[in-house]
Amino acid sequence: MVLFARDIVEKDFITMRPETSVREASKVMAERKHGFVIIPKADGSPEGIVTEWDILAKVVAEGKDPSRVRLQEIMTTSIVSVNASDGISQVAQVMTERGIRRVVV
Repeated sequence: MVLFARDIVEKDFITMRPETSVREASKVMAERKHGFVIIPKADGSPEGIVTEWDILAKVVAEGKDPSRVRLQEIMTTSIVSVNASDGISQVAQVMTERGIRRVVV
């Protein structure tokens, strides 16, 4: 049986406004046990993504105050996406080649 991206996609994800503080985002991420938030554009398409790694590397490790840092300051805007019909082996290859742990479907 071949699995596709649509078969393993996470459908319940968190979206937040770019001006949300990292502290608030971290609180919601912990409560909902999610490792990332999506920052949408006005049209609903993804503008950026912030992962738990972004928070660790760009805020905590640099000694910044998470209540003063906004998601827009640390979000990754070069979002890698795949098609829902892509096989998971193809998705895994994209992730390996790009050195990333998450893609948008």
